[in-house]
Amino acid sequence: MAITESSILDALKHVIDPDLKKDLVSLGMIQNVKVDGNTVYFDLVLTTPACPIKDNLKDACIEAIKRFIAEDIKVEVTVKAREYKPILGEDLLPGVRHVVAVTSGKGGVGKSTVAVNIALALVEMGAKVGLLDADVYGPSVPTLLGLEGSVPNAKTENGKTILLPLNYEGLKVMSIGFFIDPDQAVLWRGPVASGTVRQLVQDVDWGTLDYLIVDMPPGTGDIPMTVAQVLPLTGAVIVTTPQRVAQADVRRAVAMFRHKAINKPIIGLIENMAYFVPELHPDEKYYVFGKDGGKKLAEELDITFLGEIPLMATIAEGSDLGKPPVLFGPDPVKEAFKKVAGQIARRLEVITAEQISNHANTQ
Repeated sequence: MAITESSILDALKHVIDPDLKKDLVSLGMIQNVKVDGNTVYFDLVLTTPACPIKDNLKDACIEAIKRFIAEDIKVEVTVKAREYKPILGEDLLPGVRHVVAVTSGKGGVGKSTVAVNIALALVEMGAKVGLLDADVYGPSVPTLLGLEGSVPNAKTENGKTILLPLNYEGLKVMSIGFFIDPDQAVLWRGPVASGTVRQLVQDVDWGTLDYLIVDMPPGTGDIPMTVAQVLPLTGAVIVTTPQRVAQADVRRAVAMFRHKAINKPIIGLIENMAYFVPELHPDEKYYVFGKDGGKKLAEELDITFLGEIPLMATIAEGSDLGKPPVLFGPDPVKEAFKKVAGQIARRLEVITAEQISNHANTQ
């Protein structure tokens, strides 16, 4: 039987994206199919370069062709990321595919540490990522990345001053902390705070990004709410710890993003400091604050549980030294952050597909 482009596409229709629940051909993820003798070439075009299941999808494509066409066929797959084009008319950040708020119902749960390490994990996975430190109460990103005292460069475009993000290991970084005295208290009300955050969004040359991770002010008061309203968010990631008092605040954070004044999707919940891992015994886990609290809470609130981050001394030590654990920490920490980052990437594609479908249905 002759091998044709049509037969290749028919075979690949059996490969289903597990998140979007549709076959790769109908999703437009199979492109540039070519046949040369007994060799088949095509591009597997992913919705994000940080897709954590790209190897699984590639293997599934090869298996489908061998199963439905011929076992001895040679398959050459080129994995690419789809070029981003604004779909829903974004105007504040037209070159950014996803704006992700990392937030918490209260301070002290490790929100900023999680935001920094998620951003760097996505860079490690091949994505173009920016990190905006919008925590006006206590911007800690400069400390976490060892960028204290740094001052961003600027350029002039059409008579307007445009700031250039700092670069940390491929991550574009901008923080309110670069412009305020760390020894002075920040006494801003909502409109001033949100106006400052808006400047750090529209007056910064972010370029083209797959993800802009935003370290939000903690809590659910006036400033977090106004900042959430200003930003063109794709959705929010909520950080908690196992203790019941922290989980009570999660409910308020979820309610804030579901409020009609904001109305943004909850990407999911991360449980930080979920279990203790001894440095000398990295395969052991001790749930000192209780087990599965975050998972049960996510089920109760009908949101996705994104995963657990362990409690290890090296996380605090590395963060204080400006050495993010996802890059410089032990394997259990690196793996935990990368697993959570992969879950976020998958959830964002599902949310985006739903938004595009809803937008098309209203036209």
